[in-house]
Amino acid sequence: MDIKRHIIIKLESALKSLGIDAGQIILERPKDESHGDISTNAAMMYAKKENKNPREFAQSVIEKLFVPDEYVTKVTIAGPGFINFFISDNYYKVKLKEIISSSFLYGRLETNKGKTANIEWVSANPTGPLHAGHGRHISLGKAIANLLEWSGYKVTREYYYNNAGQQMESLAKSVYARYRQIFEPDYQFPSDGYAGEYIYEIANLLEKEHGDKLIDSDNTIFKQAGENWCFKSIRQTLHRLGITHEVFFNESSLYDSGKINETLDEFKKRSLSYEKDGAVWLKTSELIKDKKDAEDKVIVKATGEPTYRMPDMAYHIDKIKRGYNLIVDVFGSDHGDTYREVLAGVQGLGYDTSKIKVIIHQMVTFVQEGKPVKMSKRSDNVYYLDDLLDDVGVDVAQFFFVMRSANTHLEFDVELAREQSEKNPVFYLQYAHARICGILRNANEAFPDYKNSANVNYSLLNNAEEISLLKILSVFPDVVASACSAYEPHKIITYLNEVAENYHKFYHNHRVINADEKELSYARLKLCEASKTVLKNGFDIIGISAPERM
Repeated sequence: MDIKRHIIIKLESALKSLGIDAGQIILERPKDESHGDISTNAAMMYAKKENKNPREFAQSVIEKLFVPDEYVTKVTIAGPGFINFFISDNYYKVKLKEIISSSFLYGRLETNKGKTANIEWVSANPTGPLHAGHGRHISLGKAIANLLEWSGYKVTREYYYNNAGQQMESLAKSVYARYRQIFEPDYQFPSDGYAGEYIYEIANLLEKEHGDKLIDSDNTIFKQAGENWCFKSIRQTLHRLGITHEVFFNESSLYDSGKINETLDEFKKRSLSYEKDGAVWLKTSELIKDKKDAEDKVIVKATGEPTYRMPDMAYHIDKIKRGYNLIVDVFGSDHGDTYREVLAGVQGLGYDTSKIKVIIHQMVTFVQEGKPVKMSKRSDNVYYLDDLLDDVGVDVAQFFFVMRSANTHLEFDVELAREQSEKNPVFYLQYAHARICGILRNANEAFPDYKNSANVNYSLLNNAEEISLLKILSVFPDVVASACSAYEPHKIITYLNEVAENYHKFYHNHRVINADEKELSYARLKLCEASKTVLKNGFDIIGISAPERM
């Protein structure tokens, strides 16, 4: 039974009887429990169109709803015309059975069943190990990919691999300089080089394999050695975080296949590009119509080297041609303007960019002992992501990076992350799950037949804390739907905190295992099972483990 669908059908029928063919009806969970379980602004919306008083119109709607019924016990009007529905406790007890029977599938949606999605994220250049600042990007993408799968999408996880450009040349020069210094300690290190300890490691590996035979070699072997070492490091870190990409798309393939030149030719044919000062410019000032100060951008330098916008446009065209129903890009705030230019170019060539969703996340600051932890890959004053994982653990890092909205600045409190108690927001939730697991283990000893019991009297769950917990557990699928549609996995964490809070209230106020009240104990144990299921499923989405003992 879908209570929201039940209410929408009633509202549509009531509005139709008032001569209104209803469009989309929005239902929400009121923040104030005194306002019921479900609320809608439908009366206010349609009263405005009908030029009627909203509260009076809301009353007219209520009179046509035919309530109370089996599931709705009461309907009231609040504020300027909100219609509030109070749901029967029996509905939530029926919902409890659904959670128990669905188990690990509870909360999984079929909204996007049969559809495909591609999410491209991380995509760090192989010029060094991942630093801790990459963590927010990485963890956010991981959670969004999980959310998409929970909504029904078949998801392809993709890494855009860029092993070209000036940064790779700097890497090659850096490795060569450290290699040369093994034999000539005074050999000058390049001012724009990468000063990390890992460069010494790469150089030492080359010396061990080749001795001094590479001193007169060009940069190619040093670039390749640096790239191989760095990318291996990146993949190992991602593996620690439980991330596996199905596709590694190499930027160089866009050049080798001729797709860069094809795209350039299309811009020229459509008169969307022109030459000036030896460079090729894209008419972004014309393509971006919603930005008055949009300027034309160089897509090929006077040197003949394309700017990053050019391969990015060819790459997105390639992804569109692969036929995904949804294409998601996760970028840092430094891409806030440039992605619009890229999409404008793609759209200018006649491609539908409406299926492309760009997630921009703000930067993260690490604070330790009240002071920010600085990082610079070139100076080697770096807090690497592996260091952070060693320091606080994979679950804590994943959770902290996801627990705030992507569009807000994140301050990562390293000291709090190290805290091994319920002060740590990750452990607060995981302790709740482990506690339930402990109760269920004890139940197996107290009631050996509990697991095989077919008839549980759910009607015994009548206390306020029991009903409140039932209500919060029942909305998990709605929370998943909301988080997925907004690409906001932090909403799952906010919700799980509500679950844990309500569970703790229930647990502290009511004895779960009581030999003198076996029937009630069975019902409460089922409530514990459902709580465990919801916590575990929520953990799966945000990408952390669900420990059974802590």
